[in-house]
Amino acid sequence: MAGVGVLEVSDATFEQEVLKSEQPVLVDFWAVWCGPCRAIAPIVDGVAQTYAGKIKVAKVDVDRNTATPSRYGIRGIPAILFFKGGKVADQIVGYVPQNVIEEKVQRLLGAAEQTAGEANAGVA
Repeated sequence: MAGVGVLEVSDATFEQEVLKSEQPVLVDFWAVWCGPCRAIAPIVDGVAQTYAGKIKVAKVDVDRNTATPSRYGIRGIPAILFFKGGKVADQIVGYVPQNVIEEKVQRLLGAAEQTAGEANAGVA
């Protein structure tokens, strides 16, 4: 059910694709039977296209992959977790409008750019 630019991530690939990612990552935890998950999917796909090259967008099917949702305390879906540097930086639970997701993405990218800027400031 992943759209263009959206990566399907499993329990087996989560660490490599999300936790070790150089870019910030938006992870959408979903299930086939979840109506609100289907409603939010086009928004997540749109974010992937809009922010291609700046943020990685991934989906985890909670029915096929139970370890990762359990590890992050996912009890309700849709749930979107934002990762930066291998750690959860923000999260959304339930359906929200596109502008809420985009605000969090922009905040995450702003923090990522600031961190990169601080790291580069020390390099002469």
